Amino acid sequence: MPELPEVEIVKRGLNQLTLNKQILGGEVLLERTVAHPVSIVDFLGGLEGKAIAQWHRRGKYLLAQLYKWDRETPKLSEIRQKQDGWLGVHLRMTGQLLWVNSEERLHKHTRVRLFFRHQSTEGKKNSTELRFVDQRTFGQMWRVPAATEISQIITGLKKLGPEPFSTEFSLEYLSKKLHKRHRPIKTALLDQTTIAGLGNIYADEALFLSGIRPTTLCKDLTENQVEQLHIAILKVLATSIDAGGTTFSNFLNVKGVNGNYGGVAWVYNRDGQPCRICDTSLEKIKLGGRSTHFCPQCQQE
Repeated sequence: MPELPEVEIVKRGLNQLTLNKQILGGEVLLERTVAHPVSIVDFLGGLEGKAIAQWHRRGKYLLAQLYKWDRETPKLSEIRQKQDGWLGVHLRMTGQLLWVNSEERLHKHTRVRLFFRHQSTEGKKNSTELRFVDQRTFGQMWRVPAATEISQIITGLKKLGPEPFSTEFSLEYLSKKLHKRHRPIKTALLDQTTIAGLGNIYADEALFLSGIRPTTLCKDLTENQVEQLHIAILKVLATSIDAGGTTFSNFLNVKGVNGNYGGVAWVYNRDGQPCRICDTSLEKIKLGGRSTHFCPQCQQE
């Protein structure tokens, strides 16, 4: 379920809590969670003694830039010289990254634990950890060695389209990408080669704000509709990030706090409820195997 806003929220939290702390080691409780390397010993051994300089997000992927830890925190200008590989994470449907004290009770769906050391405000050494909790077990982690191109290991990165907030995701780009395509607009928006990070929730929300029925074929969209859609995509993503993401089932930020966007969603997960604009009962259909929510009055073919 986590989409771009949720992954962005997790990234920001990780950057506040986990940087420049020595990784002491770890424990893998479900081996298939680790996609690379094949050896769990190599996975954990390659992380031990490292620290995280910065977390990045690409689409729905979280990418931690590693360096060999020492007592001196590297300057930004030094990170490239000190870089020593990457840690990649994809949360998939139910993955959570939680930053907790190592003494906290272990959740039954915990798949990977990474142990960190840091100084408390009282000068005492505490042991904290980053836990990857994943009920459905579709989430994955990768360790990419130094001097290896990250997309050679995390191959899904090669297929991603532009980031919604980047200059590459322009109105001209979106119009050209959708022009003459014989597929429903909702299906096109879920294609990660079109837009990186956009998923089911925010595709429904953006289509509502732009007044477009999810079943409308891309080739039938007017230039004005594409422009309104472009604006709506950026608006719903920004609004959700400001609200801390969406929690309908199990999304939590790194401190274990729910997101708040679900309470103000326009259509997603609100089938049978009145439209916030016209009071018409909202509908839900299956489109491309995904639940799709819309207002039959506000969104026209």
